[in-house]
Amino acid sequence: MIGDKMVEAINKQLNAELYSGYLYVSMSAYFESLDLPGFAHWMRAQAQEELLHAMNFYHYLVDKDARVAVLPIEQPPTEWDSPLAVFQHAYEHEQKISGLINALVERAMSERDFATNVVLQWFVNEQIEEEASAKAVVQQLKRAGASNEALMLLDRELAARVPLFVLPLVPGQAAGAGAP
Repeated sequence: MIGDKMVEAINKQLNAELYSGYLYVSMSAYFESLDLPGFAHWMRAQAQEELLHAMNFYHYLVDKDARVAVLPIEQPPTEWDSPLAVFQHAYEHEQKISGLINALVERAMSERDFATNVVLQWFVNEQIEEEASAKAVVQQLKRAGASNEALMLLDRELAARVPLFVLPLVPGQAAGAGAP
């Protein structure tokens, strides 16, 4: 049996994951406005991953016969000073999400909720990868400095990210035109 406080905490985490997806969509749109399609693609793939995380929490609550609460999603920023500022924000955001996951683990342990603790361990490990991925791009952007050539090479590299799943094309959308 999952406790009411744990259900409430997981619902808040579900909301945080949805916000993360919303944030990464906003970051993708920002990169599109800079004509950096590879950066935009990377952020769309990240947004899709965050939605999967949210749905994992959703399904866990459903499987535990707990009520899913759909909470309001805060509006994310839409402007940044540079590509580096975007990825620094993404890295800091992933660190924040790691802290939220760790707090859930602490709650599960204190409530002796072993099933939830097992589920959360996947998220603990996932956050290691999430932070490392964002931090790697931050470091590459710092090395690139003001070099447009380096920025274009990195844009090409980020375009190669393979999303966990691919959404179907919108009717009338040309293959490759904004498709992941």
